Amino acid sequence: MSHPDGHGAPPTGKRLAALSFAALGVVYGDIGTSPLYALKECFAPHRGMDVTAENIYGILSLIFWALTVLIAFKYLILLARADNRGQGGILALLALLKPNEITSRGRWLMISGGLFGAALLYGDGIITPAISVLSAVEGLTVAAPTLEPLVLWLSLGIIVGLFLVQRRGTAGVGAIFGPVTLVWFTCIALLGLAAILREPGVLRALNPWYGVEFFLRHGMAGFTILAAVVLVVTGGEALYTDMGHFGKRPIRLAWFGLVMPALVLNYFGQGALLLADPTMANNPFYNLVPSWALYPMIGLATMAAITASQALISGSFSLTQQALQLGYTPRVTIVHTSSRERGQIYIPEVNWALMVACVGLVLTFQNSSNLANTYGVAIMGTMVTTTILFAAVARERWHWPVWKVAAVVVPLLLVEVTFFAANLTKIPHGGWFPILVAALVFAVMSTWKRGRRILMAKLREGALPLEMFVGDVANRKPARVPGTAVFMTSDPTGAPPVLLHHLKHNKVLHERVILMSVQAEEVPQVFEEDRLEVRELGQGFWSVIASYGFMQTPSMPEVLERLKDQGMTLTMMDTSFYLGRETLLAVHGRPKTGSATDLLSRRMPYWRKKLFVVMTNNARSATAYFGLPPNRVVELGAQIQF
Repeated sequence: MSHPDGHGAPPTGKRLAALSFAALGVVYGDIGTSPLYALKECFAPHRGMDVTAENIYGILSLIFWALTVLIAFKYLILLARADNRGQGGILALLALLKPNEITSRGRWLMISGGLFGAALLYGDGIITPAISVLSAVEGLTVAAPTLEPLVLWLSLGIIVGLFLVQRRGTAGVGAIFGPVTLVWFTCIALLGLAAILREPGVLRALNPWYGVEFFLRHGMAGFTILAAVVLVVTGGEALYTDMGHFGKRPIRLAWFGLVMPALVLNYFGQGALLLADPTMANNPFYNLVPSWALYPMIGLATMAAITASQALISGSFSLTQQALQLGYTPRVTIVHTSSRERGQIYIPEVNWALMVACVGLVLTFQNSSNLANTYGVAIMGTMVTTTILFAAVARERWHWPVWKVAAVVVPLLLVEVTFFAANLTKIPHGGWFPILVAALVFAVMSTWKRGRRILMAKLREGALPLEMFVGDVANRKPARVPGTAVFMTSDPTGAPPVLLHHLKHNKVLHERVILMSVQAEEVPQVFEEDRLEVRELGQGFWSVIASYGFMQTPSMPEVLERLKDQGMTLTMMDTSFYLGRETLLAVHGRPKTGSATDLLSRRMPYWRKKLFVVMTNNARSATAYFGLPPNRVVELGAQIQF
């Protein structure tokens, strides 16, 4: 087993081959289905781009160099170095910058931008299943135009079915991801190669000058075509996000050994087909397929689209888990669907929200060409954000000189900002959708983070320092009863209000009192040997801090089991768990006191206070989230104005 920090020995031999094979289905599903719709969208009638040899060469050149610069160079060479103990993804990158330590407005803006970039990924998780499945099923209109009315409803059935099986876990479906994607990339490579052999002149598009010449010739029209070219880099963020699951070497081997050659061959094969017959631009991917293989190819494309969709859905689950552990979302239901792979999780709240949004998107936009207008803004917004965060990490964590950061980052930003600006033209036609989703998710995340900060500050105001409280217990000597009481607290330095209320009203304490604090670290995993910090306070009081990484889910039964190693044997029937349940009251107007907490609350608009109250009331209970036995839990409530 590899070291949890991700820095174990790099895989070699059979293990490297196995991990590379597995990465095909999980990492490259999204980008692998882009040939279904990318080049078709470049020559869509509403873009007014004539299917001429010069335009074909120019667009193919842009496609090739977009894959080379944005995927091969940025993600597989550059960002692969910016791992957080082996884990990748925008939130893992954000955690490297210690987002809880905001020391200036500029840093706050950077952290907020990173959070918004993460929020944009949810829009991608909604759009990908819709456009991938629709594009695959639309092959029926090439095989039998009379079947066109069935495309929408068949696609909806596949999408709904995909979300319905999520609760069963991805282990069974995942077993076919690798083989399906391997067959898919092999087939699209062979289809493209056959067309290129018939029209080898298409390979001249590898020359970047054709892309430059395309811009010089078309001006603004050439600029706006980037909004379609961006479709070829969909799923680029998945390369970085899934780095922790497979490692850098397997992902790189799969890309350079199979994925990129297959994609380039297919795109250039589609271009060769258009050079020979421009009328094939209505669907160049399926027009590459011989008539005898059309229906099998539609089936294979549908399976590949399901694979791509599954990768984005699973990614949304992982992103939510990370956000939860980093303190950006309320507690949700996390179901581990595999006893062997901790990364395989299912979050019903996220699953149903994605399904409703995805179905609504399909019903609204009807076909893949319309849906393409929603794609691009989220992708490029996230890419720009990761590049900026990378620059901050290179400067702060690696201590790169400014000139070196600028030499690497500025050219990348120029390319990405150009793509992003081109995609802004999509906003009136559907590009507003991922921005709306990201704005809603960002509002939830930032409101929860700020609200919890205010709430924790208020609770600390009512707490006593632990040393003072334990000394008071020694002087007053309250009655003690047999057993153990575990008081859950977010602040390990003070006596929690729930303990003070318990002693005030019941005037009794258990023989052994454990103040339990579960803390999330800004690393993916915390080693098992570093999980607990146990400190004896005297008078039968113990302080226990359980630390978890943002890729881990806290488990109180696990913590209690590990306490045995500390000489603290707990029997569940003799242990009671005390939780505080706060009833929050959002108030208008200025605070009545001048405390720092009230001043912080003052800067939170009333609508955000109300949103925080709603989220708090609907969050999963601490009893269920931490795995506490319900019949051993006592909750004590208090009203708090903020």
